[in-house]
Amino acid sequence: MNSTGRIALVTGANKGIGYEIARQLAGSGVSVLLGARDAGRGQAAADDLAGQGLDVAFIRIDVCDAGSIAAAAAEIDARRGRLDILVNNAGIADYTDGAPGKASLDAVRSELETNFIGALAVTQAMLPLLRKAKAGRIVNMTSSLGSLTLNGDPSWPFYGVRLIGYNASKAALNMLTVQLNADLSDTGITAVSACPGLVATDLSGHRGDRTPSEAAAFPVRMALLQGHDLKGICQSEQGAVPW
Repeated sequence: MNSTGRIALVTGANKGIGYEIARQLAGSGVSVLLGARDAGRGQAAADDLAGQGLDVAFIRIDVCDAGSIAAAAAEIDARRGRLDILVNNAGIADYTDGAPGKASLDAVRSELETNFIGALAVTQAMLPLLRKAKAGRIVNMTSSLGSLTLNGDPSWPFYGVRLIGYNASKAALNMLTVQLNADLSDTGITAVSACPGLVATDLSGHRGDRTPSEAAAFPVRMALLQGHDLKGICQSEQGAVPW
């Protein structure tokens, strides 16, 4: 179906930043697999992008369902044979999360399960496919709220945003980026953490000073880099974000 162009999987891509990442990657000539757990919404989003003349196809993947992940990896292997780009975008925020003394433990578990363990599970399943690429690229969609350095700085504008579950899940995702690069140092696969900023999406309650289209441009740029350019970094459009 696409033996020469680059192939990307974007999780959680039926709306928001994920949808825009899929659209912009496809606009750059990448063959995009638009991942979503809801088949109806995912197929509708893929059809919409395909109707714009973009090379986008839907693939069902629920990052919290091992069977769904395995099935998606098998389908990609059978139909495409490899994967060049993986964007771990799927994520949630639970508004019963909060400061350590009062956060809902169910919310914390759910955020860690989706935002970190889900990304790890998808990455593990897709690594054999990424190893078949000339230069595999993994983009983990993180947040400055996952920075231990910034969370410990009282002068930081978001110092008061104490969401122990969400922040910890993004800190853990950053650890995944760091350890992936160490683990894959003898391969052509590299990983980066990309911070899109505060974006007006469902996840943020539509609070934010950036549109999904604006926010997607930076992670797309990170995804399209090849070789070892900027590997192992946590970066936003404004520059490096401290771990």
